[in-house]
Amino acid sequence: MSLARSTKFLALGFAASGVVHLVKPEVYEPLMPTWVPAHREVILGSGVAELACAAGLALPATRRLAGWASAFLLLGVYPGNLKMAADASRSNNTPFKVAAFGRLPFQIPMIRAALRAARGTA
Repeated sequence: MSLARSTKFLALGFAASGVVHLVKPEVYEPLMPTWVPAHREVILGSGVAELACAAGLALPATRRLAGWASAFLLLGVYPGNLKMAADASRSNNTPFKVAAFGRLPFQIPMIRAALRAARGTA
């Protein structure tokens, strides 16, 4: 089964984000909700999870499992995206606001792509 374009973009996005999580975790620290313990460890762990999802999506034998894992991961990091948008709404930094609010709607097609991979339709 060939890799659908949406799955390919999802895998590439996870790979890029996973690398940033591991190389520059401080980028993600401001996004962490206060109720999440061990911020640095969670950031590093989510980077590893993103890389694992990217690799799993790329391989036909693991694509379905990776699709489910990707959907759950995207749902799991959504509170961080919401926190970033809430923080941005109190900021005067327009580029920050655009990035923070602009990323929220992209979660929906990313979750759809993950679910298509999970169902074997991508």
